[in-house]
Amino acid sequence: MARQLKSKVGSKWVTIHKDMTKEGIQTSFQNNRVCTLGKDQYTSTQYDNFLSMAIAIRDRIMERWILTQQKYHKENRKRVYYLSLEFLIGRLMGNNMINLGLIEEATKAMQEMGFDIEEIRDQEHDAGLGNGGLGRLAACFLDSMATLGIPAHGYGIRYDYGIFKQKIINGHQVEQPDEWLRHGNPWEIARPEYTVEIKLYGRTQMYHDYKGKLCVRWSDTQNVQAVPYDMPIPGYGNDIVNTLRLWSARSTEEFDFEYFNDGDYEKAVYSKMFSENISKVLYPNDNSSQGRELRLKQEYFFTAASIADIIRRFKEENLYLKNLPDKVTIQLNDTHPALAIPELMRILIDKEHMDWDDAWDIVVQCFAYTNHTVMPEALECWSVALFGKVLPRHLQIIYEINARFLREVANEFPGDTDRLTRMSIIEEGTPKRIRMAFLSIVGSHSLNGVSELHSELLKTQLFKDFYEFCPEKFNNKTNGITQRRWLLKSNSRLSSLISEAIGNKWITNLHEMKKLLPLKDDRSFRNKWRSIKAANKEQFAEYIYKTNGVIINPHSIFDVQIKRIHEYKRQLLFGLYIIAQYLKLKRDPKSVDVPRTCIFGGKAAPGYYMAKLTIKFINNIANVINRDKSIKDKLRVVFLENYRVSLAEKIFPASDLSEQISTAGTEASGTGCMKFMVNGALTIGTLDGANIEMAREVGKENMFIFGLQAKQVEQLKIEGYSPCDYIEKAPMLKEIIHLIQSNFFSPVEQGIFEPIVRNLLDIDPFFVCADFDSYCAMQDQVSSVYRNTEEWTKRSIINVAKSGKFSSDRTIHQYAQEIWGLDL
Repeated sequence: MARQLKSKVGSKWVTIHKDMTKEGIQTSFQNNRVCTLGKDQYTSTQYDNFLSMAIAIRDRIMERWILTQQKYHKENRKRVYYLSLEFLIGRLMGNNMINLGLIEEATKAMQEMGFDIEEIRDQEHDAGLGNGGLGRLAACFLDSMATLGIPAHGYGIRYDYGIFKQKIINGHQVEQPDEWLRHGNPWEIARPEYTVEIKLYGRTQMYHDYKGKLCVRWSDTQNVQAVPYDMPIPGYGNDIVNTLRLWSARSTEEFDFEYFNDGDYEKAVYSKMFSENISKVLYPNDNSSQGRELRLKQEYFFTAASIADIIRRFKEENLYLKNLPDKVTIQLNDTHPALAIPELMRILIDKEHMDWDDAWDIVVQCFAYTNHTVMPEALECWSVALFGKVLPRHLQIIYEINARFLREVANEFPGDTDRLTRMSIIEEGTPKRIRMAFLSIVGSHSLNGVSELHSELLKTQLFKDFYEFCPEKFNNKTNGITQRRWLLKSNSRLSSLISEAIGNKWITNLHEMKKLLPLKDDRSFRNKWRSIKAANKEQFAEYIYKTNGVIINPHSIFDVQIKRIHEYKRQLLFGLYIIAQYLKLKRDPKSVDVPRTCIFGGKAAPGYYMAKLTIKFINNIANVINRDKSIKDKLRVVFLENYRVSLAEKIFPASDLSEQISTAGTEASGTGCMKFMVNGALTIGTLDGANIEMAREVGKENMFIFGLQAKQVEQLKIEGYSPCDYIEKAPMLKEIIHLIQSNFFSPVEQGIFEPIVRNLLDIDPFFVCADFDSYCAMQDQVSSVYRNTEEWTKRSIINVAKSGKFSSDRTIHQYAQEIWGLDL
């Protein structure tokens, strides 16, 4: 019998009709396969089976989606608009089934039909619409907003090609296009009726209207259409379905008939190709002027389309734009969407004919800005010349914003011209540049960092002048992760054990995990905990053998560093430690009695030479160690190709040790550390980013903390850091560097790693040499604790029990109350 589900819309309860039983799912699956795909059991492929199931799940989302949007419209509640250039959402089938409460019924339905639900789910392509932590955070936030019942919309770009597919060939990263849409996307719905026309280039003209008011016209533009595609974001167990709207670029003209008739077919479609390049690829290489121009157009394209859509929706429910801040809050996920600030000003003053002061007051009340970096060189800037070419009207608006802002600063700090130079949105120099972070601060009512240390560094270093001018804008919102994907979905074995022990309230309130604390002293519970970790490791060892051809010891420590490859994240430090372990084993095999499997995963930006060389270095180390039969299975090194969300879901449950070893003061927050923590891995790390708050929650005795602290790093920079001084004091490090120089790891590629050696000897910008001995000593402690299986298990349970703070539900709750002005 079908389960009838009711949902409240206003004061009425409406019946949701789709059958949620296994019989209903089976019927939908078969109907979809025949009626939608035109296949039967003989002709359907595994991907056809995935599509049939995806459509069955999507149909059960649709009615809830419509009812949710009707509810928001009728209640006319304040809405949150989350603007992000990245949404690393990964695969959606499993997450959607979990949030709808369909996992058990769907699994049974497929089993009875002779299918394995996991094999079906594995057919789904990862939606790689992001580069790393920024995009994955946005995806977690969408899940939490829906689960908390917040009326929210995500806005981004529907890239034809997401983050590149990484192949490792002869140890090198080779980038290949990620055609994630080649078979279509069953979760999206095209909404061409809400297409927005976007202007680019052109010129501005000043004129007076019939009232004598000075106005500006933006004319002779090249136009492109932004076509929206909507993806549903269901909350967990609450029948709320929010929307992620992604914009796709389309030409205003399919092709030029005149060129076509003359036989010049390339020119006939040039305009179409030129326009549609905007949403073609995530992060075009900006080493060239064309790449930078395309990136700027991408950022304006999606922000302008989103602002137009926000205003359209507001006008459907409200009369006066002066009330926009009462119904709209716009969160900027880093500076990529910062162009939304001058775009909303343009709409209000050029289209709606508001006075500047009234329009600016609305803009500042609507916008809030999240910063994601602590390094000045990572702050986004645009040359004034390029900006004026692509967005001439917005350049005028930004100059006016800057002039008025600097007048306020001058009034607050009379005679301090150096301060005006430092705080100007326009950076003087050759070329002049627009500082987008400064624009974001000036145009928003809130600026938040993403960990306590990061937020403090924003006040004391990166934006010190702004903090002294407007301290009320600054606040902290420590990042979090959704436990529904990163534990409930990824680690079903551990999730089941936890729910059996303490109930399932943790799924929507991660603080419930504290109830696990007394169980750390329960021998039977510890045995179950260990057996689950062992099963996860066995399963992952099979995956590594299948994909990498490397046999690993499932009883070894799975020591894991998976994240974007970057010098400040110090994959190099981990690599040097592995070489140290190898040398110890070569001298005395008995000196290492705790086997290790060192696992790497991550992508380097295509134009980032040192990061790509680090990947090559790690793979060459692996090649030497894994082929050396004398060390047996005491040390193995694996670089996992094409790190992505679905692969991460396999890695976290099997991990023992989480490598969070960035140079102190460089990682804004990091969320990988939280995913490891909630899956019971212990952390070795510096006091950087969210590690500091993790250490406070779990206790430093339950982590492995090493290395310089942020203030010590800064002091070393001031005093003058000499890496050679540290190398001289570290005989093992000195030997390792000599080994690299002698081409031990590159016998047929002589000198390939010389840039790494020279970087360590001459500059060492991220203090690898300074932290090497401390890191190795702490790794010895890791081995010592791992020998004591009962102690290690207790610490693992404590880590999960103390993970409550690091749910994105907590983070979003704080955003809602402290920034967005929502009552939950």
